[in-house]
Amino acid sequence: MKKLDLLTPIGILLGITTILFAIFTNAGIGSVVFFIQLAAFLIVIGGLFAALLINFSIQDIKALPRVMREVFRHDPQNLRELINTFTHLSTVARREGLLALEASSEDVEDPFIRKGVMLSVDGLEPEVIKDIMTAEIIAMEERHRKGRLIFLKAGEYAPAWGMIGTLVGLVLMLQQLEDPASLGPNMALALITTLYGTILANLVFLPMASKLAQKSEDEIFAKQIVIEGIIGIQSGQNPKILEEKLSASFTMIRKRKKL
Repeated sequence: MKKLDLLTPIGILLGITTILFAIFTNAGIGSVVFFIQLAAFLIVIGGLFAALLINFSIQDIKALPRVMREVFRHDPQNLRELINTFTHLSTVARREGLLALEASSEDVEDPFIRKGVMLSVDGLEPEVIKDIMTAEIIAMEERHRKGRLIFLKAGEYAPAWGMIGTLVGLVLMLQQLEDPASLGPNMALALITTLYGTILANLVFLPMASKLAQKSEDEIFAKQIVIEGIIGIQSGQNPKILEEKLSASFTMIRKRKKL
């Protein structure tokens, strides 16, 4: 079951708090108001969204809220529980035959495991099962890549639109040098748009893209173990041998993640 990933909102809140604290300690609480510029915010957000509309298809943009939710959700991959599941299924297959797995698979929540079990029950060759399930992993990885790419591009575009806002503010300032009262607001627009773009890129979009990449990698690792388990069951491996084999894969994956 997916749960709320508290680290994402905590990280964003901590980053914003750090910036506000730096402003407060150097210029007082009243100065925080000067960093709230609606025009600067609209330039960065509006320009960023326009660039994303040009870069991606309407289907990709519609999927953005779903991808955003994944950043704030935590779905821990309990690989030890996964290994125990396959040990149980292997025991059932050895004692009662592959057809008995159809009933046992109803208690399995993971649809990817259920699909693999049903392919085994249908009597497909191990190579065919592996090809079918690997193709599903590749398709999933491509979906994840496209969703992650939106955040990567947003991280690239946000500072650029901050710079565009800076140029707009500088042009307005240079046009009104004879009016000293306009210099402050125009200078604020010129500088704060760059600040907004940089914050959005380095506190929101790029960290989110990195987190999505890590989630995708963890899910791929888990599904690779599922394929090994399904092939082991289909080929009639001893449950103990299958458990040792999957445990070795689990250990190897943990070592890879630490490197």
